[in-house]
Parts: sequence; C-alpha cells; structure tokens
Amino acid sequence: MRIGVAADHGGFALKEQLANALRGSGHEVVDFGASSLDVGDDYPDFVIPLARSVAGGEVERGMAVCGSGVGASVAANKVPGVRAGLIHDVFSARQGVEDDNMNLICLGGHVVGESLAWELVQAFLAARFSGAARHRRRLAKIAALEGEVKLQ
Repeated sequence: MRIGVAADHGGFALKEQLANALRGSGHEVVDFGASSLDVGDDYPDFVIPLARSVAGGEVERGMAVCGSGVGASVAANKVPGVRAGLIHDVFSARQGVEDDNMNLICLGGHVVGESLAWELVQAFLAARFSGAARHRRRLAKIAALEGEVKLQ
C-alpha cells in the first residue's frame, strides 16, 4: 500500500519509527516531512500537504503525528475528502475505517508509545470500509458539508 506520513517536532521520532516499520512490512512510504527535528516547525506545514495527497488519491492512506495528535487531526479534517481520526485504541483504528471510511490516522507522539502506535497503524491499514447503506448515508451528509458531489 502507498502510505503518506507527516509529523512536526512533537511526532517526528514516532513518525520515523513507524515509517521504517511500514517500509519493512513492504509498504511504499511517501514522507511529507518533517525531514529533521526542528522544534520551531508547525504541523500544518506537513499535515496539509499529506491530507491533500490523501484526498487526491496520490496515497491510499495517511498517517499524521504531532505531540498530542489533536492539531494534526484538526488540520487534516479541513481538507475536503479527508476523514481523519485521532486514535488511541485498536478498536477505533479498525472501526474508524469500517464504519466511517477513515483515510488518515492521527497519533500523538507524546501520548502513545511506539509499540501501541504500530498496533494502531496495522489495524488501520488492515481494515476496509464496510460500504453498509447506513454508513454511506452518514458519509454523504458529511460530504455535503464539504461541497463534494460524491464520496471519495
């Protein structure tokens, strides 16, 4: 799978660890930065290009990491076609995709450890959207807010 990753200084170390694990698992990783640790950087500078790539279909899924994951989630969800979730548990990582067609996972580099983060990413990538009518109906309501003609 082609996966986009992004992080600011608060998520840089975790992004690097997860990107290496993804590559080791056979995934193609597109890194939107940061490319080095810089405590003065800003998460929107990396998360927005990632989110646009997810929405545009250039990557199949995305992973954004900042200190708490909250800022990354807020920024990513401003891009139409992105359905980002701040995830701390395996159930939500899977359910977010199955029911809500989540296409970008957000993690907190200061909140979850590497082992749990890897479990969350694996659950997120393994999950598939169910396509159930009730879920499509709900997503259509969200897409209407974004001014989209169809679900992506």
